[in-house]
Amino acid sequence: MISVPDVPPRITVVGSANVDHVARCPRLPRPGETVTDATFERVPGGKGANQAVAAARLGAHVRFVGRIGRDDLVLRSMEREGIDTSAVVREDGETGVAMVLVEESGENLIVTAPGANRRLSADAVDVGEADAVMCQLEIPPEAVQAARAQARWFCLNAAPARGVPDFDREPDLIVVNRYEYERIEPGGALVALTLGAEGAVLLEHGHEIARARPPKVKPVDGTAAGDAFCAALVVSLLEDRERDAALERACAAGALAASRPGAQPSLPRADEVDALLTAR
Repeated sequence: MISVPDVPPRITVVGSANVDHVARCPRLPRPGETVTDATFERVPGGKGANQAVAAARLGAHVRFVGRIGRDDLVLRSMEREGIDTSAVVREDGETGVAMVLVEESGENLIVTAPGANRRLSADAVDVGEADAVMCQLEIPPEAVQAARAQARWFCLNAAPARGVPDFDREPDLIVVNRYEYERIEPGGALVALTLGAEGAVLLEHGHEIARARPPKVKPVDGTAAGDAFCAALVVSLLEDRERDAALERACAAGALAASRPGAQPSLPRADEVDALLTAR
């Protein structure tokens, strides 16, 4: 863990940027079934861009490295949050797209078409002056490896579940859910295992060192809850909070995101997390 006293942490996020096409429906369809009476909207998303926005709203100085196409909805969203997007590569192809179905209970189904994200190359990755670097697995493994090679301290959100790239130096922190945990070999990394409504645990060398449960909220849309959790955990650790307090704060951020619609529109600010933790 890196201590950055009295100044906001500097975080570079290397990852995906998507335009989410969100349909909200009374319930999710069964295979072969059509469900009607849905509402539709386009919102900025992508695990990388979500985590960048979440970290910025939680008080970090954020740089984003990624690739987008003609649709710059997600780029404009990050720029409104004061995120440094100078390392974003533009192209004439399609920006990544996510098709998201959300039912009234907050449960969702997501399918992504990577678009420009698939073409983020290793030589385009420049993390700049950063205290920590965050990556996910919605971009090519070569780009993730390049980010790790440049990072002083590295967090890998190993999502979606797929093989983790080979690293010369293993991540310092790995964030996974139950399914993703089965696909990783954590080695000596600190592991945050998210358990949905049950909260999360921190594991070190396979042994539990902290556990937290999220505050009770009414679920609306869980699309970016994991991204809010990941960003809040990294920001909290960089702020030199104790590990159990950092995990509790991450669970609260994830719960807030799940209580609101949309990906980036749902991501909380630091004062909102503070208020929720104070009220519990």
